[in-house]
Amino acid sequence: MQSIKARIFDIQRGSLVDGDGIRTTVFFKGCNLACKWCHNPEGISPEINLAINKNLCTDCKKCQHVCKNGLKSCDFCGECVIYCPHSAREIYGKEYSLNELLDIILSDKDYYEQSGGGVTLSGGECLIQIDFVTELLRLCKQNGINTAVDTAGNVPYEYFERILPYTDMIIYDVKCVSNDLHKIGTGVSNEKILNNLVTLCANFKSKLCIRVPVIGGFNDQNNEAEKIQALISELGVSEVEYVSYHKMAQHKYESLGMEFTEFYEIPKDELKKISLGEK
Repeated sequence: MQSIKARIFDIQRGSLVDGDGIRTTVFFKGCNLACKWCHNPEGISPEINLAINKNLCTDCKKCQHVCKNGLKSCDFCGECVIYCPHSAREIYGKEYSLNELLDIILSDKDYYEQSGGGVTLSGGECLIQIDFVTELLRLCKQNGINTAVDTAGNVPYEYFERILPYTDMIIYDVKCVSNDLHKIGTGVSNEKILNNLVTLCANFKSKLCIRVPVIGGFNDQNNEAEKIQALISELGVSEVEYVSYHKMAQHKYESLGMEFTEFYEIPKDELKKISLGEK
């Protein structure tokens, strides 16, 4: 089991937004949803990506000079990234062993203990790499680290059964309740997602937080916010986090050659009304 590896596209140390206290958030690459508003488009594909920001590139050719393949093909060695004088190139995706990731996580253990923090596994969809995630969570608990899993829930429920013994908190994304709307926005049905959420609420005895991304022009219309509120009330979940869409990831879409779909950001006062269930 120690020989398995995971593909990671980012590790954020000192995070204050992915659970309690100071946390290390590990972003696993690959997702089985294709949300049109995704803030981490570099995490959607399970493959390693080379991103080129054309707004920063001056066509100085230094990348071509250092590339052993003359830019005709890419083996993701990273030389072009290192030598680009304008930081126009970036590689998303790197493989880590269990021990490599655990060492990074443990290096901040003092901060976790002082702040009530820990490690959060996110993505992409971290549960796609279930074997690695299960073992990493087990090792974290073995070392006294608080653990959280941030998931969209579009996986077999047996995956949750595997991680629950080693998980202190689950952050569960709910995009919308209407299945047809969910298919339009994410490319998949939400039937499994909602069924898993209902089962989790009945069986998970630790902390569960529902995170609702509020997407202007998508789930803020046609009474969808009210439907989400009704679902949350029916499930009896007390911890809910509403987060607004933003356009800060637009340059990532462009650098990866992906289509960017623009929605609009919900003003803070409107987001507060939605979170309070006000009209």
